[in-house]
Amino acid sequence: MSSIHPREALFDPEERAATFLPVCDHYAGVEARMRKSLQLQAELGPVFDVTLDNEDGAPVGAELEQAHLIRELLDSADNRHGRVGVRLLPLDHRHFADVAGIVLRATRAPAYLMLPKPRGLAEVQRAATALDALGATAIPLHALIETHGALREVFAMAAHPRIESLSFGLMDFVSAHRGAIRSSAMAGAGQFDHPLVVRAKLEIAAACHAAAKTPSHCVFTEFKDTAALRAAADMAGQLLGYTRMWSIHPSQIRPIVEAFSPTAAETEQAIGILQAAQAAQWAPVRHANQLHDRASYRYWWQLLERAELTSFRGGPQLPAEVRADWFGAA
Repeated sequence: MSSIHPREALFDPEERAATFLPVCDHYAGVEARMRKSLQLQAELGPVFDVTLDNEDGAPVGAELEQAHLIRELLDSADNRHGRVGVRLLPLDHRHFADVAGIVLRATRAPAYLMLPKPRGLAEVQRAATALDALGATAIPLHALIETHGALREVFAMAAHPRIESLSFGLMDFVSAHRGAIRSSAMAGAGQFDHPLVVRAKLEIAAACHAAAKTPSHCVFTEFKDTAALRAAADMAGQLLGYTRMWSIHPSQIRPIVEAFSPTAAETEQAIGILQAAQAAQWAPVRHANQLHDRASYRYWWQLLERAELTSFRGGPQLPAEVRADWFGAA
């Protein structure tokens, strides 16, 4: 059997550097929920990110106190996996640099920094320059697409070398239309109906995939309706091309992770195809009466990577030999 790893055999060096982010991005801004979220992440494993919120989740006027709390939580024992990010204040906020400076003094750096409300590429570049001057050069940046300017320049923003992921800011985007989009588009299934909202979601997903970045779907506010949440996550992942989704309540985390996880049948199929391909030195093979070559191998490998990424403690796991051979896990 070939000893060449699937990533080495199937992707060029630039593509190999692109990795999947956890499929759920959980936001918390109230101290009790922030601590609970970190404890849940420690329990389940790094199948979801925690974003500690210093913008909309922070009390108005107490942004500096919130930043000190976030710094404390970054350095706490509950941050076991290093998958904790921080949403900063908008670039033009008077405390942007103060908050960023406090957060960046944590011993354990954030996994990423989220930039809210950029109005285009120029603001992303200004924010990156300001953060780099504060010592954040090694920290990936995420950005919210929630203004007309950002959507207009979304492909350029996705291509920016400091950007790792773009998220859709549904509520601010709807509000920016001055009442032309009804409030029903901000909640529930309505956000999948309005053409302007759907267009924005598709533009973001397309821009991210073109730049090998991660598109992150917006919140679903009906956190007690698990069936509706699961339907929204399926729509985001299966029809709109998103590979990540926001959570705003701990009860949303598992349904989102499960919705973005490959099925057992898909995972089994991927393993069979890739094992046959590796045995054939990555030449074309026939599997279950279908022909496959490196183009389809890339698809099945990425599906298998997502299966590994979404394997939470107590949930479905890849076979031990597959994890050992391809993911370095016993």
